[in-house]
Amino acid sequence: MARPSLLLMMAAASAIAAVANAASIATGDQDGTASTRLGNSIQRDLNARDADAAKRQRALDLREQATKAAESRLQADLEARQKEASAAPGAPGASSPAEAQFDDLARIYQAMKPAKAALVFEQLDMEVQMKVAQRMRATSTGAILAAMSPKGAAALSMALARKNAGRQLAAPAVAGPAMPGRKPG
Repeated sequence: MARPSLLLMMAAASAIAAVANAASIATGDQDGTASTRLGNSIQRDLNARDADAAKRQRALDLREQATKAAESRLQADLEARQKEASAAPGAPGASSPAEAQFDDLARIYQAMKPAKAALVFEQLDMEVQMKVAQRMRATSTGAILAAMSPKGAAALSMALARKNAGRQLAAPAVAGPAMPGRKPG
Protein backbone atom coordinates (compact mmCIF):
# COMPACT_ATOMS: atom_id res chain seq x y z
CA MET A 1 0.00 0.00 0.00
CA ALA A 2 1.24 3.28 -0.98
CA ARG A 3 1.46 5.99 1.54
CA PRO A 4 0.35 9.47 0.68
CA SER A 5 3.18 11.95 0.73
CA LEU A 6 3.43 14.66 3.30
CA LEU A 7 3.22 17.31 0.61
CA LEU A 8 -0.07 15.90 -0.65
CA MET A 9 -1.58 15.92 2.87
CA MET A 10 -0.51 19.55 3.40
CA ALA A 11 -2.14 20.59 0.15
CA ALA A 12 -5.40 18.89 1.17
CA ALA A 13 -5.40 20.59 4.60
CA SER A 14 -4.81 23.96 3.00
CA ALA A 15 -7.70 23.46 0.59
CA ILE A 16 -10.02 22.52 3.43
CA ALA A 17 -8.94 25.64 5.40
CA ALA A 18 -9.54 27.86 2.37
CA VAL A 19 -13.05 26.45 1.95
CA ALA A 20 -13.78 26.94 5.67
CA ASN A 21 -12.59 30.56 5.56
CA ALA A 22 -14.73 31.23 2.51
CA ALA A 23 -17.76 29.73 4.24
CA SER A 24 -17.25 31.86 7.37
CA ILE A 25 -16.92 35.02 5.28
CA ALA A 26 -20.10 34.15 3.44
CA THR A 27 -22.08 33.68 6.67
CA GLY A 28 -20.96 37.12 8.00
CA ASP A 29 -18.79 35.98 10.90
CA GLN A 30 -16.07 38.65 10.41
CA ASP A 31 -14.56 38.76 13.95
CA GLY A 32 -13.34 35.20 13.66
CA THR A 33 -15.05 33.86 16.82
CA ALA A 34 -17.21 30.87 16.40
CA SER A 35 -20.65 30.97 17.94
CA THR A 36 -20.26 27.93 20.15
CA ARG A 37 -21.69 27.13 23.51
CA LEU A 38 -18.35 28.01 25.15
CA GLY A 39 -18.21 31.30 23.24
CA ASN A 40 -21.77 32.16 24.27
CA SER A 41 -21.07 31.27 27.91
CA ILE A 42 -17.98 33.48 27.97
CA GLN A 43 -19.92 36.33 26.36
CA ARG A 44 -22.73 36.05 28.98
CA ASP A 45 -20.17 36.02 31.81
CA LEU A 46 -18.46 39.13 30.43
CA ASN A 47 -21.81 40.91 30.08
CA ALA A 48 -22.78 39.98 33.66
CA ARG A 49 -19.42 41.19 34.95
CA ASP A 50 -19.80 44.49 33.09
CA ALA A 51 -23.33 44.96 34.49
CA ASP A 52 -22.10 44.29 38.04
CA ALA A 53 -19.23 46.75 37.57
CA ALA A 54 -21.69 49.39 36.32
CA LYS A 55 -23.97 48.78 39.31
CA ARG A 56 -21.04 49.13 41.75
CA GLN A 57 -19.95 52.33 40.03
CA ARG A 58 -23.47 53.81 40.35
CA ALA A 59 -23.50 52.90 44.05
CA LEU A 60 -20.10 54.55 44.54
CA ASP A 61 -21.30 57.66 42.70
CA LEU A 62 -24.39 57.87 44.93
CA ARG A 63 -22.26 57.47 48.06
CA GLU A 64 -19.93 60.20 46.87
CA GLN A 65 -22.86 62.54 46.21
CA ALA A 66 -24.31 61.80 49.66
CA THR A 67 -20.93 62.44 51.27
CA LYS A 68 -20.54 65.75 49.44
CA ALA A 69 -24.06 66.81 50.44
CA ALA A 70 -23.44 65.93 54.10
CA GLU A 71 -20.12 67.75 54.02
CA SER A 72 -21.74 70.89 52.60
CA ARG A 73 -24.52 70.73 55.24
CA LEU A 74 -21.93 70.41 58.01
CA GLN A 75 -19.91 73.29 56.57
CA ALA A 76 -23.02 75.48 56.36
CA ASP A 77 -23.97 74.56 59.93
CA LEU A 78 -20.46 75.37 61.15
CA GLU A 79 -20.51 78.74 59.38
CA ALA A 80 -23.94 79.54 60.83
CA ARG A 81 -22.76 78.69 64.34
CA GLN A 82 -19.63 80.81 63.90
CA LYS A 83 -21.73 83.75 62.68
CA GLU A 84 -24.12 83.25 65.59
CA ALA A 85 -21.26 83.15 68.10
CA SER A 86 -19.62 86.26 66.63
CA ALA A 87 -22.95 88.13 66.50
CA ALA A 88 -23.75 87.54 70.19
CA PRO A 89 -20.50 87.60 72.22
CA GLY A 90 -22.39 87.98 75.52
CA ALA A 91 -24.65 85.02 74.83
CA PRO A 92 -24.56 81.99 77.13
CA GLY A 93 -22.03 79.43 76.03
CA ALA A 94 -19.79 82.07 74.45
CA SER A 95 -17.64 82.92 77.45
CA SER A 96 -14.94 85.54 77.11
CA PRO A 97 -11.49 85.07 78.67
CA ALA A 98 -12.49 87.35 81.59
CA GLU A 99 -15.57 85.22 82.27
CA ALA A 100 -13.42 82.09 82.16
CA GLN A 101 -11.19 83.64 84.84
CA PHE A 102 -14.20 83.97 87.15
CA ASP A 103 -15.10 80.33 86.50
CA ASP A 104 -11.54 79.33 87.41
CA LEU A 105 -11.64 81.44 90.58
CA ALA A 106 -14.96 79.87 91.58
CA ARG A 107 -13.45 76.39 91.23
CA ILE A 108 -10.40 77.44 93.26
CA TYR A 109 -12.45 78.93 96.12
CA GLN A 110 -14.75 75.89 96.17
CA ALA A 111 -11.72 73.64 96.57
CA MET A 112 -10.35 75.65 99.52
CA LYS A 113 -11.43 75.26 103.11
CA PRO A 114 -14.21 77.81 103.79
CA ALA A 115 -12.37 79.59 106.64
CA LYS A 116 -9.23 80.18 104.55
CA ALA A 117 -11.24 81.05 101.45
CA ALA A 118 -13.28 83.61 103.43
CA LEU A 119 -10.12 85.47 104.53
CA VAL A 120 -8.98 85.92 100.95
CA PHE A 121 -12.48 86.36 99.54
CA GLU A 122 -13.18 89.41 101.76
CA GLN A 123 -10.12 91.18 100.35
CA LEU A 124 -11.46 91.06 96.80
CA ASP A 125 -13.37 93.85 95.11
CA MET A 126 -17.16 93.55 95.59
CA GLU A 127 -17.79 93.10 91.84
CA VAL A 128 -15.29 90.23 91.72
CA GLN A 129 -16.82 88.68 94.86
CA MET A 130 -20.25 88.77 93.23
CA LYS A 131 -19.14 87.26 89.92
CA VAL A 132 -17.21 84.48 91.65
CA ALA A 133 -20.01 83.77 94.15
CA GLN A 134 -22.57 83.51 91.33
CA ARG A 135 -20.47 80.81 89.66
CA MET A 136 -20.00 78.76 92.84
CA ARG A 137 -22.30 76.05 94.16
CA ALA A 138 -24.75 77.34 96.76
CA THR A 139 -23.31 75.09 99.50
CA SER A 140 -19.77 76.40 98.91
CA THR A 141 -20.96 80.01 98.83
CA GLY A 142 -22.90 79.47 102.07
CA ALA A 143 -19.90 77.94 103.81
CA ILE A 144 -17.66 80.83 102.77
CA LEU A 145 -20.29 83.40 103.79
CA ALA A 146 -20.53 81.70 107.20
CA ALA A 147 -16.76 81.98 107.66
CA MET A 148 -16.63 85.66 106.58
CA SER A 149 -16.95 88.57 108.97
CA PRO A 150 -20.58 89.64 109.53
CA LYS A 151 -19.98 92.95 107.77
CA GLY A 152 -18.36 91.31 104.70
CA ALA A 153 -21.01 88.57 104.53
CA ALA A 154 -23.81 91.14 104.74
CA ALA A 155 -22.25 93.32 102.02
CA LEU A 156 -21.84 90.37 99.65
CA SER A 157 -25.36 89.10 100.39
CA MET A 158 -26.85 92.52 99.67
CA ALA A 159 -24.87 92.83 96.43
CA LEU A 160 -26.03 89.39 95.32
CA ALA A 161 -29.63 90.22 96.26
CA ARG A 162 -29.48 93.48 94.28
CA LYS A 163 -28.05 91.68 91.27
CA ASN A 164 -30.76 88.99 91.43
CA ALA A 165 -33.48 91.60 91.97
CA GLY A 166 -32.15 93.59 89.00
CA ARG A 167 -32.43 90.51 86.81
CA GLN A 168 -36.00 89.84 87.93
CA LEU A 169 -37.05 93.46 87.33
CA ALA A 170 -35.41 93.55 83.92
CA ALA A 171 -37.23 90.44 82.71
CA PRO A 172 -40.78 91.94 82.69
CA ALA A 173 -39.50 95.17 81.08
CA VAL A 174 -38.16 93.16 78.16
CA ALA A 175 -41.58 91.51 77.64
CA GLY A 176 -42.98 94.74 76.20
CA PRO A 177 -45.05 97.74 77.26
CA ALA A 178 -48.44 97.28 78.90
CA MET A 179 -51.56 97.94 76.89
CA PRO A 180 -52.99 101.44 77.45
CA GLY A 181 -56.10 101.49 79.59
CA ARG A 182 -55.33 98.12 81.20
CA LYS A 183 -54.04 97.56 84.66
CA PRO A 184 -50.88 95.51 84.91
CA GLY A 185 -51.57 92.40 86.80
